Amino acid sequence: MNKSKQELVDECVSLGLSNFKSKNKSVLVKMIQDAKINNSDTHTTSDTHTTSDTHTTSDTHTTSDTHTTSDTHTNNYKFIDLFSGIGGFHQALTRFNSTNALPNALPNAQFDCVFASDIDPNCRSVYEKNYGICPAGDITKVDISTIPDFDILCGGFPCQSFSNSGKKKGFDDPRGNLFENILQIATSKRPSFMFLENVKHIKKINNGDVYKHILKRITESGYVVTDYTLSPHQLGVPQQRERIIFVCIRNDLYDPTKQISVTPPENAVIDVSRIFEKQYTIDEYNNQHKNYNLDKYKISNEIEQVLSAWNEMIQIFDVGETLSPTIMCNEFYNSYTTEEFKALPTWKQDYITKNKPLYTKYKLSWDAWYKKHELLLTKKEIYGKLEWQVGKKKVNDSIFNYFIQLRQSGIRVKKAHYFPTLVAIVQTPIYAKEKRHITPRECARLQSFPDSFIIPENNHTAYKQFGNAVNVDVVHFVIRETLNTYGWIS
Repeated sequence: MNKSKQELVDECVSLGLSNFKSKNKSVLVKMIQDAKINNSDTHTTSDTHTTSDTHTTSDTHTTSDTHTTSDTHTNNYKFIDLFSGIGGFHQALTRFNSTNALPNALPNAQFDCVFASDIDPNCRSVYEKNYGICPAGDITKVDISTIPDFDILCGGFPCQSFSNSGKKKGFDDPRGNLFENILQIATSKRPSFMFLENVKHIKKINNGDVYKHILKRITESGYVVTDYTLSPHQLGVPQQRERIIFVCIRNDLYDPTKQISVTPPENAVIDVSRIFEKQYTIDEYNNQHKNYNLDKYKISNEIEQVLSAWNEMIQIFDVGETLSPTIMCNEFYNSYTTEEFKALPTWKQDYITKNKPLYTKYKLSWDAWYKKHELLLTKKEIYGKLEWQVGKKKVNDSIFNYFIQLRQSGIRVKKAHYFPTLVAIVQTPIYAKEKRHITPRECARLQSFPDSFIIPENNHTAYKQFGNAVNVDVVHFVIRETLNTYGWIS
């Protein structure tokens, strides 16, 4: 075609194509040729669909959607990043661009972010420093018509109202309703794919009603939705963090014969050591610009005293002793009438009842130990609660053999095979062997961000941001399998 770009643009308009304005002449020619070959390949669906793997939806829906797509697989794709945080989805998609990334990187593919949004100014600052894009602020105040055309919508929509640690208000929480802003943009801009992430507990909120509502609304918006639950540790990243990824495919693109296989590799090798920073000398620090002094991440004297106190008691238990459920030592010395006990929460009654045999068996040791440490153990409620989640007492066992988190439920002790879930609130995991909190860079590695990622200088901000972030490896894996199945990448 020996035509000007304007003539090619006019022909794209006449063929009903979209997403062509930013394309160069060669790409426009290819789009027009493909459209003619496919005879403007548009069709309507009246699909009663069964989704693969994770759930089957009973929504029988008919759509009159005859949207014509320009999905001609030019390997030049645009995406938007909603509730972007520090850009976990951005990392996952642009990873395809680099021949120096993972073995599945695609040298001929290009994924460009054309719009991002996050209400947190600290996140917007970090996003701009790393990607050169200044995200918009409050998504509810964004004029949708100003958002450029795009092919893929990504969003780790707010999880506070859905998560296990939140108040579980679901859509009664205004943050839950922000999900509708995603769908408003999707119905207006009609991207080919949406990839949305949230906590797995979303399936259980309000007896599953929130989850069903999400599926229903995505379906009503013109997309076939399948969801997958995946954790970084299944991909060899030493963090247990199960999240649900909703894969949404526009109705006219959906092909029931294409089965997306989001199956993690068997026996993925988990190497915890690759996460840790090392203690550098001052000369190494000056020469390599590394983190010089890990001492600033040491746990406080008070926390170390609490852990040491519990470790004394752990040494007293017999090898093979079961230390679950949560031990609440302060309750050993509380007295309740029958009526008072019945008035306690059911979970607390259960723990007190199940703790009694352990107290009775080691009564003399418990009493002497508690008398010695009572002021410390009663200083904060969590200090008197031990969640020993590492199995039965072992030979030469110690609390300092494991990873630890101080949570509202108590001192949680986890196996050192992989880290507990990073969270946005200040519950930064403790690497007990070195009696220190993990560093922001170690958090970045646990969330699969590259070491080139610029971390905010304020540690509290950094911990919060990585706790809120989507895991890059997890969403990249799901996106890769989806786009490969649909021929967008190879």
